[in-house]
Amino acid sequence: MPTILRIGPYRFYFFSNEGDESPHIHVDRDDATLKAWLEPLELARSRGFRAKEINVILGIITDNRSTLLEAWNDYFGTRN
Repeated sequence: MPTILRIGPYRFYFFSNEGDESPHIHVDRDDATLKAWLEPLELARSRGFRAKEINVILGIITDNRSTLLEAWNDYFGTRN
């Protein structure tokens, strides 16, 4: 379960067995969690985050999307 970023209270990571899915990122804070697709950026699911915080997290993902995609592609290989 590689952690890619830690920003404020948030941990951004993916599971090592998810290479068969489209690029995405998981984000945790305490007991709250969400999953977001990276291409295109879209919320897949969320539990425990309020809408305003989801928007903040999606903004962080937007600002760091190239880093997140690079980490995904480095770990799983570029999908063709």
